[in-house]
Amino acid sequence: MSEIQRILDQLDRAFEGDAWHGSSVRKLLEEVPAKLAAAKPVPGGHSIWEIVRHMATWQNVVRRRLGGETIGDLPPELDWPSVPDKSETAWRQAVEDLTQSKQKLHEVIIQLGDNRLGDPVPGKDYSVYVMLHGVIQHNLYHAGQIAILKKLPSVP
Repeated sequence: MSEIQRILDQLDRAFEGDAWHGSSVRKLLEEVPAKLAAAKPVPGGHSIWEIVRHMATWQNVVRRRLGGETIGDLPPELDWPSVPDKSETAWRQAVEDLTQSKQKLHEVIIQLGDNRLGDPVPGKDYSVYVMLHGVIQHNLYHAGQIAILKKLPSVP
């Protein structure tokens, strides 16, 4: 198995597979209604919905960086996109956007060779290898937040 295949395995396990740590991102989002997704039970914290949009943003940033784009720090409104429409339809679309961003990232990574893992990321001081592991770690970090938010009482 190549290192790229190992990285893809970890990306897939964290997002939708049989993850060692517990529930995958996709499993955590099953049956979450829009009302719960939009709730902010922690003052100053983010909602599940905001976290989902943030994760999709960063999967897209990583994909674009792999394509050679130089993308620096994101302004807050792009890093943490707002949730203007809190309907059930909009929530389902946000989950679908997250799923599609992961699938598109997977498709780009599968085209990489192991020889690209040491390449620097355009405009950054780290390698493709570090970035790919970073996006997996990012997804898992936020999966933990989602798991906790699902257990907290929602703010009315």
